[in-house]
Amino acid sequence: MSKGEVKTAVVADGLRYKAKAPGSPFRASASFSGATMSCFMCGKHRVRSQMRTRQLLGKSQTVCAPSCKALDELVEASGAA
Repeated sequence: MSKGEVKTAVVADGLRYKAKAPGSPFRASASFSGATMSCFMCGKHRVRSQMRTRQLLGKSQTVCAPSCKALDELVEASGAA
């Protein structure tokens, strides 16, 4: 049995796709509170209700609340159930 042609590939002359799946990996949100932001510490995208601001390097940065590790454990526990 032969494999089908790859529909998403990077062209050799640059970072352009021959065919790209439509849409975004981040869900569209009608409200600002449902939007996602990336954590300054771990880089994962979380909904704004799971984030807090913290002074880092002299600026306010958004980080996971209460911590990145706690949220990862919560996600793993809810995924296993």
